[in-house]
Amino acid sequence: DDFSKGPISKTVLRLAVPMVLAQFVNVLYNIVDRMYIGHISDTSVDALTGVGVTFPILLMVTAFANLFGSGGTPLFSMARGGEKQRERAADVMNNTFSMLVITGVILCVAVLLIKKPVLYLFGASDATYPYADSYLSVYMLGSVFMMVSLGMNGFINAQGFANRGMLTVVIGAVVNIALDPLFIFVFDMGVQGAALATVLSQLVSAVWVVRFLLGKRTLFRLELKRMRPQAKLIGKITSLGISGFIMGFTSSAVQVACNAMLSQHGGDLFVAVMTVINSIREVTYTPVNGVTSAAAPVVSFNYGAQKYKRVRGVIVFTTVVSFSYMVLVWLVLRLFPHVFIQLFNGDPQLLETCTHAMHIYFFGCFMMALQMSAQYVVQAMGRAKQAIFFSLLRKVIIVIPLTFLLPQIPAVGVDGVFWAEVISNFVGGGACYITMLCTVWRELKHKEMGELAQAKK
Repeated sequence: DDFSKGPISKTVLRLAVPMVLAQFVNVLYNIVDRMYIGHISDTSVDALTGVGVTFPILLMVTAFANLFGSGGTPLFSMARGGEKQRERAADVMNNTFSMLVITGVILCVAVLLIKKPVLYLFGASDATYPYADSYLSVYMLGSVFMMVSLGMNGFINAQGFANRGMLTVVIGAVVNIALDPLFIFVFDMGVQGAALATVLSQLVSAVWVVRFLLGKRTLFRLELKRMRPQAKLIGKITSLGISGFIMGFTSSAVQVACNAMLSQHGGDLFVAVMTVINSIREVTYTPVNGVTSAAAPVVSFNYGAQKYKRVRGVIVFTTVVSFSYMVLVWLVLRLFPHVFIQLFNGDPQLLETCTHAMHIYFFGCFMMALQMSAQYVVQAMGRAKQAIFFSLLRKVIIVIPLTFLLPQIPAVGVDGVFWAEVISNFVGGGACYITMLCTVWRELKHKEMGELAQAKK
């Protein structure tokens, strides 16, 4: 559990391999739902569209899980890396747990009260609303379980138990995959069955996480006496987690904008197309999320231990791996789009429309790796303001305005929604990484030189 020792590549990959597998399996929670829903006879496209309309709300729930989970984990890791800060690390973990539970309950009640006008605002039509309503109503009842399993699993990984962290989502995903066909087709519950399978799988994952953090093997335990919210500590957690929250919030806002413009300029078919594209993106981008998530506690630990050269080494390694992988993703999706689309729906019209949209949307997606690489570094080092800037730049400043503007150009039309993503990847990804090099990288190099000069004296 000492991230300051051993080869950098081995240290990162030791955490990354199980974490990538864990995150890959984690996306199966909703991906598998869409695969089965997209093959419901007669109503498959409407059902798939209805579930797609709920995405912004599901992303919002995830954003709140990231607010506390991604904020608490680096603070916890830095406390572990420093001297005489074990008590602080324990308090961080327990306060994070409290806020995840409290927020999960509040979100559940709030969403269920205002779901109808919100779903129509987010792109639902009279044909797709019943499916969106059925899925969301059941899903939100398990929102607390999702927030606990997602938000607290990082504390298992941050203690060096990457395999345990992987099992958190593997167990839940296996349950989901097994229950989906049973509830959807055997019990004829349709989209409600898909949502129920997801809720039960998230419950299993949450129980697994809590049980481990209460057990004897964990280095830090959940303790009721430490769960009482501490205002200053929660402020620190949220200040670091706000970038993760903004990423989730802005992803939700982007999806709202996309669904609204696609519904207006293309109809329900294009909302279904975006649902498929989002699903493919979640699967293919997962390894980069896993590698950067695994590298984050390593950066935090070594930064707290003043191992600045090692921090720079982690940055270089993760950038090379992430960028190379995303180039491969771009080539595969360009050459074999039908293979991925048919996993979700075989409708000929959707297949043709989605193929064209994918060629645009994923063009240059490798630039997204630069934004993700810069994002995790500044967050892991506690640079909350810079992390917030990175989160806002690509989506709020670039994607959302272009999503509304480009479709208004007659020669572009509905394709403008997909071109907005391409432009944001090149401009936003490049700008974020260059900014990180000019600030964080320069600071690390300066501190490293100062440390060497001090050692010579």
